Amino acid sequence: MVKKIMVVDDDLGCLESVKQALEMLDDEYKVVLASSGFECLELLNNNEIPDLILLDIMMPTMSGWETLKNIQQNLEWKDIPIVFLTARTDDIAQKTGNFLAEDYITKPFNIEDLHKSIDRILKKTGRFQKEDIRKRIDKVLADSNQSKE
Repeated sequence: MVKKIMVVDDDLGCLESVKQALEMLDDEYKVVLASSGFECLELLNNNEIPDLILLDIMMPTMSGWETLKNIQQNLEWKDIPIVFLTARTDDIAQKTGNFLAEDYITKPFNIEDLHKSIDRILKKTGRFQKEDIRKRIDKVLADSNQSKE
């Protein structure tokens, strides 16, 4: 099952590198890019709804904090898990970010750790639990059919 991840960051190099790395690590990932909070909201308004959003905090015009506030005020988007992916390392930002979002990851980061965090959050929020259960049931049925032969 495709897992759609939206990455929101004003650093185009970061956007491209995260997209390439995540899609190489997991062929079930489809990464959508937004270079600003406004573009993120525009994509959401155009029904480009991801399973999880990686959100930078320090962006011009609309910060990650403001983008998160706009997302959470919309009933259709408020349950999308958010992970802050940012260069802000101060205690206040980290404590606030951990309170408001599912995770707070500082740059530079290890892509494998980011991948693990995304999968953990998607499983925890239940977005892919049904799919996992179906796969397990299919495996049990296939195994039982093979043992009967």
